[in-house]
Amino acid sequence: MSDATDPWLIVGLGNPGPEYAANRHNVGFMVADLLAERIGGKFKRAPKAQAQVLEGRIGPPGPLSRRVVVAKPMSYMNLSGGPVTALRDFYKVPLDHVVAVHDELDIDYGTLRLKLGGGDNGHNGLKSMTKSMGPGYHRVRFGIGRPPGRMQVADFVLKDFSSAERKDLAYEVDRAADAVECLLAEGLERAQSAYNT
Repeated sequence: MSDATDPWLIVGLGNPGPEYAANRHNVGFMVADLLAERIGGKFKRAPKAQAQVLEGRIGPPGPLSRRVVVAKPMSYMNLSGGPVTALRDFYKVPLDHVVAVHDELDIDYGTLRLKLGGGDNGHNGLKSMTKSMGPGYHRVRFGIGRPPGRMQVADFVLKDFSSAERKDLAYEVDRAADAVECLLAEGLERAQSAYNT
């Protein structure tokens, strides 16, 4: 069982490469980048894993401060499980101290949902992580809504946010980063009551 001294592994899910950077599917990377900025460090290549990582602390100084590794897997989304499992092994992170931040089709844009465990809902990054480690990790689900009309899901998630969505995107990413910090410092129930909308 994990305790307060165990590190946390916060995984922003996305696809590597500039052509994907602003896609809906890469919102996990956007949240990871903001957390890295808040910690005040730069990502570097991970030891023994195909990922970029930043080690640091999140939360106020004192008992609520948490040791974290913020990670962006550099495999493609559907292969995220390998790098995440390698990072978990290297940093000795209990499964319930892993947090996946990812886009979620079944939630409206601008809505967050936090949970522990559950299915993958067709999300290839979660599917890969669950296959590698089991389902018992936390998720911060960032709503992107469903594709309009007959647009295929794969096309929708690999498109950039719309101009209307981009007006609020920085605020929504900021809120998701706050939700991650709240989860680590105060626990899932408190974070759910504060951020699940």
